[in-house]
Amino acid sequence: MRGVRMFAVPDVHEVTAAAKALGIHLGADEAILYQKYLVEQLKALDSFLQSRLEEARPPSVHPERAPGYRPSAEEDPLNAWLWKCDIPGVAEGLLAGKTVSFKDHIAVAGIPLTFGSYVMESFVPDFDATVVTRVLEAGGRIVGKNAMNGFTGGFGFGGAIGDYGRPKNPHNPAHVTGGSSSGSGAAVAAGEVDISFGGDQGGSIRIPAAWSGNVGLKPTFGLVSHFGIGFGSDQSIDYTGPMTRGVQDAAAALDAVAGHDGLDPRQGRDVPERLDALSTLTMGMAGVRVGILEEAFESAEDDVRDLVLAAAETMADAGAKVSKVSVPEHLRVGEAATALGAEGSRAVFDTGFFGAFTRTYYPASLIAAVHKMLTLHADVLNPRTKLNYLTAEFSRRNFHGQVYAKAQNVRKSFIKVYDKALTDVDVLLMPTCLMKAPEYDPPTDHLAALEENLMMTTRKAVRNTQPFNYTGHPALAVPCGKSNGLPVSMQLVGRFFDDPLLLRVAYAYEKSVPFADIIAVDTP
Repeated sequence: MRGVRMFAVPDVHEVTAAAKALGIHLGADEAILYQKYLVEQLKALDSFLQSRLEEARPPSVHPERAPGYRPSAEEDPLNAWLWKCDIPGVAEGLLAGKTVSFKDHIAVAGIPLTFGSYVMESFVPDFDATVVTRVLEAGGRIVGKNAMNGFTGGFGFGGAIGDYGRPKNPHNPAHVTGGSSSGSGAAVAAGEVDISFGGDQGGSIRIPAAWSGNVGLKPTFGLVSHFGIGFGSDQSIDYTGPMTRGVQDAAAALDAVAGHDGLDPRQGRDVPERLDALSTLTMGMAGVRVGILEEAFESAEDDVRDLVLAAAETMADAGAKVSKVSVPEHLRVGEAATALGAEGSRAVFDTGFFGAFTRTYYPASLIAAVHKMLTLHADVLNPRTKLNYLTAEFSRRNFHGQVYAKAQNVRKSFIKVYDKALTDVDVLLMPTCLMKAPEYDPPTDHLAALEENLMMTTRKAVRNTQPFNYTGHPALAVPCGKSNGLPVSMQLVGRFFDDPLLLRVAYAYEKSVPFADIIAVDTP
């Protein structure tokens, strides 16, 4: 209510303690003076907050929306959905007739945004993420939000974490879907939605795409706006992109949402206004140079290796020029990405989960909700996130920011080695994941569950995905076979903004094999 003080007045002891936590040591008389002027500053801030100044808002398409509902277990046997809704887009467009869903870290106005956590389930955003606006402008029909790993689930890859339970793999419910976009992977694979946008900080689109048998795209860094999407880690390794059953839908989804957006300060001047991947989709792969990245096969399961190499042979038969390439640094780039992920996550939390220091729209209600959650309910963070948060704290204390600085500063050297390989070939080929979807092994007690989540068992899963979050190159997961009823996936990686070429090669591959059989879910 206007005119009512919205802040708690700190006493002298609170000021002294707060200063000490910041490394500032105040004498008794100093603390009295600081408390006096601090209260004056807080009064001014409170007055500004309660003022009726008009705030700019991002546009919304079809702002009048029915609120939707939480589906029952009978309606959602795979536990893939947190919310169902029906928001129609415009009458015509690239996505007309297509159903679309979003991982539940993407804001859709009027629809709950939980980040997979009970403590956020009452929060309803009053704005749309840019990808949501563009989907509606392209004619897509939004049908719901998908389950994900627990709060800030970008640190989880198995797809078995979250307050709302484990999404089940449609190919074999006893196995995980992959995460953190776990519900998206399950819903797309089961044919419950045409397109689902996930989030990817180390493979969290491509891993569930691989283990659930979908096409999954991590676009070139900055190509798709990240405005209105929660950050769980460093913003420089965070992406959103589509998961689909076929390549054409992935290309249409990318064309619909890609391009420069004034609300995302991460986008550079090189980001095009729009993209047209569909126009080159049917050009085939004749003459395209495909390089088999040798280091990316190290420790791969035999059937995974064999099926990806068989896909390379199919590409050669279709006219591609296939050769082997070597990038030894591929086995080390994960160290730098991990360094960013730890301290970057802490910086994100410190600045309200949506960053700071840039001239853009800041979703105040969401920033406040997340800040309150982190202040009052940090215990709900998933174990990997807590570990990264603690690692960041002690990294700061011991290394004083040098780890984060080095991780950012060596990025160009890693980009350079992949760029060099991509001068000799047009596309790099490798397994998306070195293994098929693991079987879900329920923990026996709390400590067993905790250790299961804290162990670095995911490192093998992200070996081939995490590097390209760090470098920014586009990476596309494509189903290339099945073994023991479980999908196997190959990953195509290309030059910056060469996303259309990856989709073109994948589409030509799709037309060269019995793709419908590869992605089919065998029902008992």
